Amino acid sequence: MDHAGRYRSVFAYCALLLLFVAGVVAAAAPVSSDPAQLLRQAESIQPSNHTEFNELMRRLDELTMRLSPQQELHRRYLAARQIAFAGNYAAALPALTAIADQTVDPVLAFRASASVIDLLVAESLYEEAFARLNPLMDQLPKIKENDVRMQGLGVAAQLYNEAGQYDASIRYADQIIKESTNAESACRGWFYKSDALFESGSAQLPIDQLHSGTEACGKAGNTLFSLSFQYLLASFDMRQGRHESAVRLLQASYPEVLQAGFPPQVSEFEATLAKAYWKDGDLASASKFASSALTTNANRPYSESTANAYQVLYEVDKKMGDSSSALANLEKYVVAEEGYLSRLSAKTLAYQIVKQKVLAKKLQIDGLDKKNKILTLQGELDRQAAETSRLYIVLLLLVLATIAVWTYRIKRSQLRFMKLARRDGLTGIFNRQHFVNEAELQLHYCRKSSRDACLVLIDLDHFKAVNDTHGHAVGDRVLQRAVTACKAHLRSTDIFGRLGGEEFGILLPECTLAQVLVLAEQIRVKIATASADEDASDIPISASFGISSVVHSGYELRQLLIHADEALYRAKRKGRNRVSIINHPECDNSTTRDDLVDGNPHLLQGTSTFRSAPSEQANE
Repeated sequence: MDHAGRYRSVFAYCALLLLFVAGVVAAAAPVSSDPAQLLRQAESIQPSNHTEFNELMRRLDELTMRLSPQQELHRRYLAARQIAFAGNYAAALPALTAIADQTVDPVLAFRASASVIDLLVAESLYEEAFARLNPLMDQLPKIKENDVRMQGLGVAAQLYNEAGQYDASIRYADQIIKESTNAESACRGWFYKSDALFESGSAQLPIDQLHSGTEACGKAGNTLFSLSFQYLLASFDMRQGRHESAVRLLQASYPEVLQAGFPPQVSEFEATLAKAYWKDGDLASASKFASSALTTNANRPYSESTANAYQVLYEVDKKMGDSSSALANLEKYVVAEEGYLSRLSAKTLAYQIVKQKVLAKKLQIDGLDKKNKILTLQGELDRQAAETSRLYIVLLLLVLATIAVWTYRIKRSQLRFMKLARRDGLTGIFNRQHFVNEAELQLHYCRKSSRDACLVLIDLDHFKAVNDTHGHAVGDRVLQRAVTACKAHLRSTDIFGRLGGEEFGILLPECTLAQVLVLAEQIRVKIATASADEDASDIPISASFGISSVVHSGYELRQLLIHADEALYRAKRKGRNRVSIINHPECDNSTTRDDLVDGNPHLLQGTSTFRSAPSEQANE
């Protein structure tokens, strides 16, 4: 997962936790037999204080017969809140949904609805979460209690940020800052705002925002949001390549994070520390914190921190020369990252679908309203001349045609959003998830018809140096240049995708290993000699290639990826800018690129590694 990945896991879980602990914060009072007072006391207790909370709930159970219907709903809300805090979202969700729909208390209904939205996000039910958000925000002006308003505004800021609607998220965050009555609420608002700025791609925080957010979170103490704000500052440092600064920030807050004991936050700190240490060259510390993150994250296999931890372990094992462990961690990294990216795509797509549904419903209502008005006019004008009546009928048809056009445009927009979800935003080729889906489908067809197929993995050489030296904008143009060079040699049936960072994959159906070796060498030369644009004219690029074939690896994409990655790793190890295939009994000889130039393509039947010409090796 590249350095511009999303840091949202702790954000979502902190919001969920603070939704449950928000309420009337009061000093502990002696236990009474008054149901109203018992409910207030239970409301003010942190969910982590199990003993005191359970005692109050036991007393309320004893007084069930004395509770009014509204008090009983309040008691059920508290019980569901505790179930959700324990991590049993599936059990808490229907209970909270029923309370939100049944209670006549607007404050309790608002709080239950806000909790339902966060639980829907936790259960990956993003479309339902967005569908409930608009009615919740419609009720916000009627809510006067400040802590309850903070819940609603926080839900909106979080959900819009999750969907990539950063301007809307920042608006709600600014409202939290403006309405906050204590340091913790202000810290929460600054965190929401800073996180939206980070996710929008900014490399740093404005000075005034950094000062205000740090000051508010400092006054709040070691709350989950103040610790998350420190984590976010470290993330900005990581984005700018200041790894040592990120390590200092994370290590300073790590003891308090461990003491707070909130697993998603602990795992994010540990995974980011592992990545920072790896970037800084401290492999032992990187491995230590990556392993800790996986232990902490045992029940969250598809989180970003899990994927980051496996990536660090893979890179460390590869650096140490432990190929077996590296391949095992690579496989786990691919699975975790695919699950995480699927959740991100689902959030964005759910937002667009709900947005289109709202627009379609509004257009439908407007259309029906216009139709009713026209029908009324038509009834009044029936007494007039036939020519006048026909005129209004034509007008009605025009309105209906307008509705049909809008319906068509909405459908076309939905199809466009679905297409965007399958493409890499920078290069326009398949993203990892869609590449895997299409490749597995094509391999299935090849297996049924016993056809050849080969997989090529491409990794740009020294790409990190390009980013560090020239900046990410130039690095993006280098990636686009390499993709253009590849496309020039591919067929319409070939499957081409970006697997992550500077790594690409090509599945070539109905191609023998000899044909693919010739094609890979042509692409390698094309990348190395591609004409540069004026913004990156002084930046030479080259690529290393790893190739696997169904003849030797079978038709399973997983095995093809493992063998191609082994070949790619060997190409890197032997000097880069070359084509390599996985070792097998029929491929144990070697030839140079000059053999191809001399017109001896039959030599490819025994080729193991292609080396660059001496002049290119000297340029490396």
